[in-house]
Amino acid sequence: MKITLNGTRQETGAETLAALLDEMGYTDARVATAVNEDFVPAANRDTHRLADGDRIEIVTPRQGG
Repeated sequence: MKITLNGTRQETGAETLAALLDEMGYTDARVATAVNEDFVPAANRDTHRLADGDRIEIVTPRQGG
């Protein structure tokens, strides 16, 4: 299916948000996720199904001061 990940169109075989994170190498990373501008908590990623055309944002926290 075709999705937009962090502003870039791409193909994925992932069916859930958790599977997409695994596919993109974020398996153990602490990240925030949103699908179609709606926040998806980490506890819901395994069951959040993706659809063709979804817009996904993966944001990694930054530290600084």
